[in-house]
Amino acid sequence: MTRSELIERLAWRFPSLIQLDAEASVREIVDAITQALGKGDRIEIRGFGSFSLNYRPPRNSRNPKTGTPVAVPGKWVPHFRPGKEMRARIDTTIATPTKKVA
Repeated sequence: MTRSELIERLAWRFPSLIQLDAEASVREIVDAITQALGKGDRIEIRGFGSFSLNYRPPRNSRNPKTGTPVAVPGKWVPHFRPGKEMRARIDTTIATPTKKVA
């Protein structure tokens, strides 16, 4: 689902909410999450999941095209961990494929 699809779904689900208000709501939520992560905070939304930062230490890598060594600096990357309720809902809604034994 893209951001625009989420905005459309919110506007459709809540008829009293016009498209511009739905767009502003989504923008505010995303901005709040981004700002909190930018300050190094952890965000937890009960039933949905949590956002935190993971540190990736510096490492040596190789340019796949030329094979020359490249030093990759350390960096902080966002990490999402789904909540228990979200995992349970996904498990019940997505049919698990069955294995065929030959």
